[in-house]
Amino acid sequence: MAKQNSKGLGDTIEKITTVTGIKKAVKMFAEVTGLDCGCEERKEVLNKLFPYSKVNCLNEQDYNSLTQYLSSKQATLTPTEQKIVSDIYFNVFNHRLQISSCSSCWKGKLNELRQVYNEYKIND
Repeated sequence: MAKQNSKGLGDTIEKITTVTGIKKAVKMFAEVTGLDCGCEERKEVLNKLFPYSKVNCLNEQDYNSLTQYLSSKQATLTPTEQKIVSDIYFNVFNHRLQISSCSSCWKGKLNELRQVYNEYKIND
């Protein structure tokens, strides 16, 4: 059986319970009692609540927008720029950012995007 990467916390818990023998014991108990343990449903719920992020590549438009912003060396983002950066962040990290005036919050997210941007430049 091929080893699969965990999509989220549910998959990781399933791997742990399999290795420790808990899953086998629960399965045996379910067979004897005829009761469904709910493991599959619980796994899916946990995967949805606590997914592991997948980083996507920058598309050309996002790359060009980041190039323009990162070269401007502005200290703050206008609401319009926040929307653009939030959209790019969503495209890359599958997570929507909230528009806010917290410059330190944006700085951290921009640093994450800068890492992806620099990786994109190296591999281009």
